[in-house]
Amino acid sequence: MYENNLILAMVSCLKCENTESVVKAGLLRGKQRYYCKNCEVHFTIKNSQDTIVKKSHQITIIDIAKTLGVAPSTVSRALNNKAEINPETRKAILKVAYELDYRPNLLAQSLNRGETHTIGVIIPNIERPFFAGVLAGIQNVASNAGYRVIICQSNETHHTEILNVQALMASRVDGLLISHSKETYSFDHIKLHLNKGVPIVHFDRVCNELDTPKVIQEDFKGSFDLVEHLILQGCKRIAIMAGPERLLISQTRFKGYKAALKKHGIKFEKELIYHGNFKKEDSLIALNSWLKLPNPPDGIFTVHYANAIEMMVEVKKRNIKIPQEIAFVGFGDELIAELFEPSLTVFHLFPYQVGETAASLLIDNIIHKENFKQYSQVVRGELIIRTSSLKKFNYD
Repeated sequence: MYENNLILAMVSCLKCENTESVVKAGLLRGKQRYYCKNCEVHFTIKNSQDTIVKKSHQITIIDIAKTLGVAPSTVSRALNNKAEINPETRKAILKVAYELDYRPNLLAQSLNRGETHTIGVIIPNIERPFFAGVLAGIQNVASNAGYRVIICQSNETHHTEILNVQALMASRVDGLLISHSKETYSFDHIKLHLNKGVPIVHFDRVCNELDTPKVIQEDFKGSFDLVEHLILQGCKRIAIMAGPERLLISQTRFKGYKAALKKHGIKFEKELIYHGNFKKEDSLIALNSWLKLPNPPDGIFTVHYANAIEMMVEVKKRNIKIPQEIAFVGFGDELIAELFEPSLTVFHLFPYQVGETAASLLIDNIIHKENFKQYSQVVRGELIIRTSSLKKFNYD
C-alpha cells in the first residue's frame, strides 16, 4: 500500500540507515510513521519535527490520501465501507481519518444525491410568541425526521420576504414553509419555485391564489365565537380592532365578527371598525376614537390579543371598569393574556400544533413528491373564557 509514496530525503532507516528506501506510512500517536522498503520495518523518529499538523481548512479525503500515499478513490471506498478494498488498507485509512479529525462534507454528499435534508421556514416576525411556538413545533418534527431547519424572518415586508426565498433556494433547501408578511399581495416569487417543483407549504397567513398544501386556523369560527360570547354577556355595541384590510386572515376574522352580529340582530356600524397593523399606536388611536363617541362601545374585539391588552392598560389608567363598562376579547393566546389583571378572554390557536402539522405536511410532500396529493389541514382552536369579558359575573 506504500508503493506510490514519495521517497523522503534526510530520513534514514533506523536499521539499515538507508534514506532512499524510506516512505511515509501514516501516523502513530500524532507522530509521523515511516516504512523502509529494504528492511520491511516501520518506525518513528523520536522528537521528530515531522509530526503532522492539522490543516486549518476542513480535512478532505485528498488530505488523507496524501498522508498515506494512496489514491483519493481508495480513501473514498474505505470511508464508505465498500467491499473492493484490502482490509489492512481500510484499517490504515480509518486510523488516519480519525487522527486528522476528518468530518464528511454532508452538504456535498447531499447535493450528489439531489437533496440536502434541509427545509426553509419564512415567518413574518420572530418576536411574536405565536410564531415562536410554531417554530418549536416545526423543529420537533423536522429533527425527528432527520431534517435541518433554516429560519428566515421577513420582518413584515414583501421585499425582505423575496430575499428570504432567494437565499433559501440558493441554499438548496428540499422544501419551504412560509407565512406571508402583511405587505405581501403578489406571489410571483413563490410561483417561480412552485413551477419548478419545489415542495411549498403555507401556514397561518396563506395564499389562496397558489395551489399549495395549507395549514390554517379557525379564523372565522374563532372570531364568531368571541363576538357571540360578548353578545351573550350583554354587549350591544361591539367594536373591532381589525388587521390590515388586504391580509387574508384579517378578512376572514372580520367576516366572523360580522356574522356574529348578524345572527343576533345587532347593527353593523362603521364607526366601530378600525383597521390597524398590529401596532401599539394603532391600538391607542382606535381606543381614543371610540371613547370620544357619544355612545362608546361596551365590548371590544381585537384580531390580535396583544392589541386588547394594550387597550386594557390604557382603559385602566382612565379608571374605566373592565368588564363592567367595557368587555375585552382577543384572538390568540399567550401567558401574559392569562396573567394580566383582569385576564383576557381569547381564542387559543395552538401554535405548536400548527408548526408540527405544517412540517409533517412538507416532509410528506418532499418524500412522496411524485405521488403527493395536495391537501390542507385545519388546526382546531379553543375559546378560553376569562374575567375580561364576564360582564354578568357578580363583582359585588
